[in-house]
Amino acid sequence: MPVQFTLPPLLLLGPLLAAVVVYALLRWVIWAPGTGTSPQSVSEHGLWVGVIGWLASSLQGAMNLGIIPATPVPSAPLLTPEAIVPALGWPVLGCLAVHALGQISYPGPRRARRQAILAVRRIRDFVPRRLAWATAVIFLGAAVCVAWTATLPGFAAAPPVSVGEEPYTYQSAGGDGRLPGPDVAGWLGGALLLLAGGTWLVLRLIARRRQLESLDAADNALLRTIAMNRLLRTVATVAAGLAAIAGNYATKPDPALPLSTSWMNLAGLAATVVLLAMWCWRPPRLAAAGLGARNRPESGLAVGRQHPAARLVSSLGALLGLAAAVPLVGAVFLSPVLIAAAGPGLACVVALMAGAVLLVIAAGELLLQRNYGTPESPRSWPRQPVSPALLTTAVLALLVFVVVLVFTARGQALLGGEPDWIPAALLTAGIGVTSLPAFLAARLRQSVPGLPAGMDAALRAITIHRTVRTLAAALTAQAAILLLTHTQAWAAVLGPAAFAGTDPAGGPWWQVSLAGAVLGAAATVIAVIPVRMTARTPAAPAPHPDREHSA
Repeated sequence: MPVQFTLPPLLLLGPLLAAVVVYALLRWVIWAPGTGTSPQSVSEHGLWVGVIGWLASSLQGAMNLGIIPATPVPSAPLLTPEAIVPALGWPVLGCLAVHALGQISYPGPRRARRQAILAVRRIRDFVPRRLAWATAVIFLGAAVCVAWTATLPGFAAAPPVSVGEEPYTYQSAGGDGRLPGPDVAGWLGGALLLLAGGTWLVLRLIARRRQLESLDAADNALLRTIAMNRLLRTVATVAAGLAAIAGNYATKPDPALPLSTSWMNLAGLAATVVLLAMWCWRPPRLAAAGLGARNRPESGLAVGRQHPAARLVSSLGALLGLAAAVPLVGAVFLSPVLIAAAGPGLACVVALMAGAVLLVIAAGELLLQRNYGTPESPRSWPRQPVSPALLTTAVLALLVFVVVLVFTARGQALLGGEPDWIPAALLTAGIGVTSLPAFLAARLRQSVPGLPAGMDAALRAITIHRTVRTLAAALTAQAAILLLTHTQAWAAVLGPAAFAGTDPAGGPWWQVSLAGAVLGAAATVIAVIPVRMTARTPAAPAPHPDREHSA
């Protein structure tokens, strides 16, 4: 009799809404309002496709696939199709869908006449050869691990107990069980085949995508290579993750055997090596997106040729990392207190980290004015202090935090518990207030004389970028903490029907916890978005107060 299962409507609607949001974000980045598609916006678009694809490819929620827990666990075990299909399917389909949306979101031709290219575009003409071979080897290794899993038997779980053999000597027995190997291998093999087939389809889409009018033929070819590089690195990591899941299943010891508590997942170690290698396998850069003759300042921005004011702003980057690390290191020593405080304690750590970074940013602007500012030079303000991608990220982070906060408050009200969401709301509001000095310092700071044209505006843009980046990362992190520590509130609001009949009182929901983990990873990525050291054309200089008074 065939296995029948149904997925809840919310789990089907969620990915569709996520796809719409990702498509809208990528369209905003590639087609900047007022400027259109440019080599720089194309490069930023490719970066965002890669980052979002990495975030969507996480298999952390499927690591215990096929494992029968011996003791109650917070999340539902991955033993039924209703639990296995979302845990495996959404990461595999998600990373492929993001890269496909990255190609679909490119703008179509707008000119009346288009230049035809008669050459047939094939995958092998653009794919990076060494990376393709490395990815093929990783897929082959994952297939071997899955095939090995199919030969392993299953066994029942046994409650863990301690047996005394001699005085003061105890031996543990029992442990988790696992499903039969062919069942687990079928799910993992299907996911691996889906990943391989989807990768080929997306590579074909990249090769046959229409040309971009803003790039010449060489840049269009390089852009396809960049897209294939980001896709192959992501799918290689996912394939290694599937091998790690198979290794976690295969190395699980039989609880009926003695001394069965020590085991090591070598496939998981290999997956970590693959992850680090793919992080370091950088894609080529689009030369047209760099500083050209038309947008290069009079003197370069390299450290050796920088103005002292520019060196001061550049040196603040390392200091910002130190400012964020100090509260984090302090949290390690106060871990018992934070664990007891749960959500409010973690929210306080995030607020302290963001507040320290924002205060250092404001102090840097004040130091810049004290050492180099002069009232004789007119203030210059950049036309675009924040890139459209970062601004969109900040707005989405604010919306996500507000939605999560409202759901959490509503759920706690229904459960009749303590309103733990109030400290998170107050701390996040405090972060917003702490950001005001940095904004005002950048806006009101006196200009620095002797800088190349446009560089003073670029220094202000760097400060605004760092401030908005910190706010977006803090909002995303606070939303992640609320999701990870208040899953019961979401259970009370949505009800058991929203997630396949899960009992709201049965422990945290893995769906909500997974969303919190994804937001936490997104907050980390947002916090390290690099500053583009380019001097944009400044807007009209702000009138000097003395001149306004004399007028």
